[in-house]
Amino acid sequence: MLEVFNGCALFLHKRYIGGYQYKLKMNNELDEIKKKKLEQLKNKYMTGGKNMNEKMPNKPIEIKDIDFDENIKKYQIIVIDCWAPWCGPCRMVGPVIDDLAKEMQGKIVFGKLNVDENQITSTKYSIMSIPSLLVFKNRELVDKIVGAMPKDILKAKLAQYE
Repeated sequence: MLEVFNGCALFLHKRYIGGYQYKLKMNNELDEIKKKKLEQLKNKYMTGGKNMNEKMPNKPIEIKDIDFDENIKKYQIIVIDCWAPWCGPCRMVGPVIDDLAKEMQGKIVFGKLNVDENQITSTKYSIMSIPSLLVFKNRELVDKIVGAMPKDILKAKLAQYE
C-alpha cells in the first residue's frame, strides 16, 4: 500500500514538474512576444507613428487650433509661421517660408497658422506681433522669431535647429 502511495506521489510529482516546465516554456514565449511588441511600439513612438520612408512635406502645412498639438508631436522640428491675410510683412515672409520648406525638406517642416482663424493657439503662445515664427524641437518651443527678415538671415537662424 505504501508503494502505491509512493508511486502515486511520484506520478503527481512528475506531472507537477512537467506542468511547471510547460508554464516556464509558455512564460519564455510570452516574454519573447512582449519584447517584440515593445520594440515595435518603441520604434513607432520614436518615429512619431509614421514611416520614416514617407516624405516630409516640401511646402508649408496648414495648421489649425484643432491639430496644432498633433503636428507638434508628429515632426521632430517644425517652424510655424503665425500670419494674417491683411498683414503686409506676413505676405512678404510667405514666399520665403515656401522656399525654405523646399530647401530644408527632410530637416525642418514648416507650417502656417492664420492667427485670425486660430485665436486659441495665438493666445496660448502670446502672439502679439505678426509675422511670428514659433520653432519647436522635440515638442518644445525653443525659439520665437518676430518680424519679417530676408531668406538668408532666416535660414541661418533656423540652421542651428537642424
